[in-house]
Amino acid sequence: MAYALPVVVFFLLAMAGVGLWHARRVRSTEDFALAGRRFAAPVLTGTLVATWIGTGSLFGNAEFTYLNGVAGFLLPLSGIAGMLVLARLAPRVRELPASSVPQILDRRFGPPARVLGALAILVAYLVIVSYQYRAGAAVAERIFPGIEPAELRIGFAVFVILYTALAGLISVAWTDVVNGIVLATGLLVGLALAWNGWDPELQPFAPGLLQPSGGLGPVGWINVMLPPFLLMLGDANLYQRFMAAGSPRTARRAAMGAFVGLLVLESAIIGIAFFSRVMLPEAPANAGHAIVEMAFAVFPPVVGLLLVATTVAVVVSTADSYLLVCATTASMDLGRGTTTPARQRVLVVLFGLFALMPAFLWEEFLSVALYAYTLYGASLAPALLAALLRPATSPRAVVGGMVGGLGTAIVWKVLLDTGVLSGAWGGWDPVLPALAVNLAAMVVLEFTERPGKRRP
Repeated sequence: MAYALPVVVFFLLAMAGVGLWHARRVRSTEDFALAGRRFAAPVLTGTLVATWIGTGSLFGNAEFTYLNGVAGFLLPLSGIAGMLVLARLAPRVRELPASSVPQILDRRFGPPARVLGALAILVAYLVIVSYQYRAGAAVAERIFPGIEPAELRIGFAVFVILYTALAGLISVAWTDVVNGIVLATGLLVGLALAWNGWDPELQPFAPGLLQPSGGLGPVGWINVMLPPFLLMLGDANLYQRFMAAGSPRTARRAAMGAFVGLLVLESAIIGIAFFSRVMLPEAPANAGHAIVEMAFAVFPPVVGLLLVATTVAVVVSTADSYLLVCATTASMDLGRGTTTPARQRVLVVLFGLFALMPAFLWEEFLSVALYAYTLYGASLAPALLAALLRPATSPRAVVGGMVGGLGTAIVWKVLLDTGVLSGAWGGWDPVLPALAVNLAAMVVLEFTERPGKRRP
């Protein structure tokens, strides 16, 4: 596609222009982190969908589907189920006088819960930002074949950092809406073209690709489905957007709109990746690049350009969303509780540069994404649900559960990587053990709390 470079550059410059335009409206920390709490339902819906559909969907789910076939259509179920739960919780989140997830935990369970929550966010979200850099560079490799991948990752990271530092959540949300519309157009048209262009006789699917289980047993499906569900239930990005809603009712309407949007667009992504297995002229070097390869090698130039440009834009949007949460968390929840837009911008730059280091450690998308989800979800999701649904839970129980969940996720991963866990135990990823330890610790500590120590 000869026009890929100017189109992608135009998209990125347009995003930067939006950031500069909205930077004029940033007067306070609340403006930078929560867009002044004035989002309407359509804008909020768009930014919720675009935040969730990032590298994990366009590259991670595509990787799974390319390798496992029709079973990939089950992957979006965990995310959309989590969004249904959030639709019930969104009004409560908006009503809370808080501007971050750790602040919610602090109000209910005290400073230790806030600090642990903030640390879990920083560890998991910096990993997520790092593979956004790799995803953006993966697209850029097709546009700039003569440039080294390492240089492309650094260049993409610099753009993300500068764009995030401009205007915070205001610029991110408005570009999310535009990106979402263009991405939806490209995905749905691309899926229709793939369906019409597929010849069952000349392009048959191997029998193994048509197995609903994808060759995974119950343990395998738990390993794949549980991490994104837990992340959805506790994702600080989504909670931050609910807090930015104009009203509790707006937050709930936006969550229901996001449920529909995720169901449609995630299915379209899986569909294109599924057809890529038989329609690509040659197998991609990395299965996670299936959508990008379809855009360059199969689709007409106009549709391919739409997908390429919005893939880059959505990856930028996802990266800056998580980077923004890291800066807000560090300044508000690990600091003194007060901050300024200038300080948050400095932290955006520092964390953005720090996330470059893990961007050179892994090449996979799905496995890295699932582990980042596990680190976050298995430690924070139960605590957040307790804060919203059972605020009288003992702080000791919540903190103990968070420590147990995060510690188990880290230790279990080390034991897997070093080969200490093998056989039947070696088939379990950290997510279920970490969640089980978290919940068990919460229950034990809650019911062994001395009556005089219980909160009213």
